[in-house]
Amino acid sequence: MSTRAFTYRRGRRAASGRSLGRLGLSGALLLVAGVAWAVTGLRMTGMDNGPGSDPGALSFYLSTWVVMMAAMMFPSIVPVALAHRELDRRATRGGQRGGSSMFVLGYLVVWTAAGIVGYVVLEAGRSLDGGLLAWHEAGRWAAAGVLLLAAGYELTPLKRKYLMRCRAPRAALLEHWREGQGSGLRIGMRHGGACLGCCWALMAALFALGAMSLGWMLLISVLIAAEKLLPRRAITIVGVASVLGALGVGIAAVPTRVPQLTIPGSAKTMHAMGAMGAASLSRDRPAPRAPARRAGPA
Repeated sequence: MSTRAFTYRRGRRAASGRSLGRLGLSGALLLVAGVAWAVTGLRMTGMDNGPGSDPGALSFYLSTWVVMMAAMMFPSIVPVALAHRELDRRATRGGQRGGSSMFVLGYLVVWTAAGIVGYVVLEAGRSLDGGLLAWHEAGRWAAAGVLLLAAGYELTPLKRKYLMRCRAPRAALLEHWREGQGSGLRIGMRHGGACLGCCWALMAALFALGAMSLGWMLLISVLIAAEKLLPRRAITIVGVASVLGALGVGIAAVPTRVPQLTIPGSAKTMHAMGAMGAASLSRDRPAPRAPARRAGPA
């Protein structure tokens, strides 16, 4: 076999290996996201109490939040993860072992920290407001205000700056590329910070709509993916801002007409919470014992 033919065949094998690697990474992220959606659906059954839903104990909230982030964010970071894999492979002649895993871990670390901050803010508001932020007091207007704030943030230069880092991952990764041990973790955390700067207002909107609602989770996930992946960036941003603004106006004006919105304290909510409590009691109650049979005469 000639040297030229050997080089050609080796190049084709290398290209095939790269394609399989990219396909494997994409498939793994999407598979984890799908499983995370299923787990989130199971954990949140009966917990949607509308805006300001009780997040539960910190341990429950944090574990649920991490799974939520995997479900909501992994599909939209596939292009970034692939770009990191390719750059890492070229920089280290084959890529560091576990480099992609460390990148994803670093990304989740940032969103986990953001989730803890959100929990502290939410619990502090619930304990210090003295009932002021109850739905039938100022809660309705606070939820509408958060949504309108999120809509306004979509149109700011700061949002545009962070969104461009998410939409042009290769340039953003090269800007801060560092080789060596732990580089995947550091780069993942840096990209997680850019993603947080891009999407924090959308996450705040999720809390305003009901963080324990699978339907609102799905909507916010679609908006995040649309911003990062669709080709027409300017049109998409205006569309996302319009959706958030319409929801804010709807909650302020006629909340009962907003689709999928759970009104705190409504009959529907109380029925759902009662059903969940009854199910919990039935699971915890020991099964009745069969009555003892008396021994008959011999």
